[in-house]
Amino acid sequence: MIELVNVSVTYAGATVPAITGADLRIEEGELVLVVGPTGSGKSTLLRCLNGLVPHFSGGTLHGTVRIGGRDTREHRPRDLADLVGFVVQDPLSAFVTDTVEDEIAYGMEALGVGPAAMRRRLEETLDLMGLADLRDRTLRELSGGQQQRVAIGAVLAAGPRILVLDEPTSALDPVAAEEVLGALTRLVHDLGLTVVVAEHRLERVIHHADRVILVEGGRVSALLDPAAAMTHSPVHPPVVELGRRLGWSPLPLSVREARRHARELRVRIGATPPGTHHRPSQQRPLDRAVGQDRAIPQQAVGARLERLTVRRGLVRAVHDVSLTLYVGSVTAVMGRNGAGKSSLLGAIAGQLPASAGRVEVTGEDPTRLAPRHRCRRVGLVPQDPDLLLYADSVAAECRAADSDFGVPEGTTRAILDRIAGPLDIAQHPRDLSEGQRLALALSVILAGRPTVLLLDEPTRGLDYPAKRRLVAILRELAADGQAVVLATHDVELVAEVADRVIVLADGEVVTDGPTRTVLTGSPAFAPQVAKIFHPLALLTVADVVRALEPAS
Repeated sequence: MIELVNVSVTYAGATVPAITGADLRIEEGELVLVVGPTGSGKSTLLRCLNGLVPHFSGGTLHGTVRIGGRDTREHRPRDLADLVGFVVQDPLSAFVTDTVEDEIAYGMEALGVGPAAMRRRLEETLDLMGLADLRDRTLRELSGGQQQRVAIGAVLAAGPRILVLDEPTSALDPVAAEEVLGALTRLVHDLGLTVVVAEHRLERVIHHADRVILVEGGRVSALLDPAAAMTHSPVHPPVVELGRRLGWSPLPLSVREARRHARELRVRIGATPPGTHHRPSQQRPLDRAVGQDRAIPQQAVGARLERLTVRRGLVRAVHDVSLTLYVGSVTAVMGRNGAGKSSLLGAIAGQLPASAGRVEVTGEDPTRLAPRHRCRRVGLVPQDPDLLLYADSVAAECRAADSDFGVPEGTTRAILDRIAGPLDIAQHPRDLSEGQRLALALSVILAGRPTVLLLDEPTRGLDYPAKRRLVAILRELAADGQAVVLATHDVELVAEVADRVIVLADGEVVTDGPTRTVLTGSPAFAPQVAKIFHPLALLTVADVVRALEPAS
């Protein structure tokens, strides 16, 4: 189905190829996962598979790419549309209609699918992607995760034999992500669909993959067995990190496999196997704060919400929410797609007016503050980083942020280097990867050191090393007296950095408590380590390592 022979791609003005050495042959009915650090060339590799490179993205393509026997040099993306479906990182940029149903039908109309077949595929896709209740909704009114499901559904409904997806679960809640990946896996197994997917949240997808391609510094590996790939990959999920640290062989790729390895460890650390009852004296206490909740700092108030209600058109996005957010703390806001997380952050930032109730940030209504004063009190990094980026180079963005916030020259650049690593600062922000653009937008807001920092899906497009660097920065900001609030589906990030978790459903607060209590008590939001060591209240690999240290 897919054949690449000695493929390399070099963009105009670049001194090194974006990808090189790609020799691949992907058969029908395989799910292939593309893994690599942020900015390593994964998106370029995917864009070769439907002719976007070189026909749309430009650059020089060396070698040969054949898709279903068609050479992409001779066939433009429209000539491959019946064979290849492509889902981009930013779904909103690819929409061509206004409503969910119209968007899913559009691709079928373009390919000349008959009315009866179109209606059947439309209904099947709405059910498969969990979109039936949203069929008449306007696309721009949907949450980021809902938009992502529509983008996947629109491509899937057109009936391609090859499906190429770039970060398909980055904006999906854990349950929706598993449903989407489960549906794709069924299509691979039952209908012989070929799926190629690039994803940073490997904990969601690695156990579904038949084979793995590693991309690092533009070098493209051969097709690898998933376990062999994870043994050497610099980018790997917590379950693999745990297996590496503890020397497990074969290396587990799923929670189920890891639980088999961890049976004896759970007993050693203090878990009670099902059907048995140990006396307390027989169980090892989880001392040194392992398995204990981090205290939620309650110092000065950063923001206060009193019976807040926010409407977005006819939709009641937030309803009767009362919260106090303290400086010195990191709070995670979680919930399914469309639960009201982004609307809550928008109201705190003063970008969405309250329909009822009120919001105060450091004692003031943010909607009544001039923008130059508001940005010192509250800063919001939205899901779409392009909303904050307007200069023609990375360097110019950094200089503008330093000037706007009156901070020493080089402050924004230093933050960017910490999050994303070295970048070519002469690049236009549009030429960066999704993760790199997000890191740049984060750096711009962080440079202003607002008292209340709001981050909407801050790890979308970031690899695990970049997330670890972000965690360190957020901990420093909280320790330095800022109130940090994350709206995220990334349970692994929450396990590492948050003191408190608030769960929303239909715009209302349904859970509010310490991170360890909330995450370990939720099948939907538990991180991998918590699932492996259930019923122990362990969240991270570091928790496990500390629990196994000999008592001093």
